[in-house]
Amino acid sequence: MSRTRTPVVARWFAGEGDEFRLLGTRCRACTSVFFPREDAHCRNPGCPGGELLEVPLSRRGRVWSYTDARYRPPSPYVTDPELPWEPYALIAVELEPERMVVLGQAAPGITVADLAVGMEVEVVSGVLPASAETTWNWRPTGVRA
Repeated sequence: MSRTRTPVVARWFAGEGDEFRLLGTRCRACTSVFFPREDAHCRNPGCPGGELLEVPLSRRGRVWSYTDARYRPPSPYVTDPELPWEPYALIAVELEPERMVVLGQAAPGITVADLAVGMEVEVVSGVLPASAETTWNWRPTGVRA
């Protein structure tokens, strides 16, 4: 399968292998960091606004929470009914330097049984199974695919 980037998320990440990073934006005026990125205005309601600069986010963070997606999502989400539903783990990861939590799927082969709150994880490139679109996954550090 070839990897593609959808227009919606094409500017949310960059790089390959050990250089893969999520991209956010930082407001020059108040230093708030945003993900997904913001290109129009500072989302901080207390900020008068400022220039938004693209910044790479931390590659590593700590599991803040996690769960598993055991059921096919309801409409309006589209999944191919011809394909069997494969459960997957979702991880909310705290990026301490950015003071934010970023949600993403666990890397293939990682289940909720492999996760614990507070464990260190790293961002890696991934592929959405039904579409072959490039995305990001979270993988416990020290685990290699």
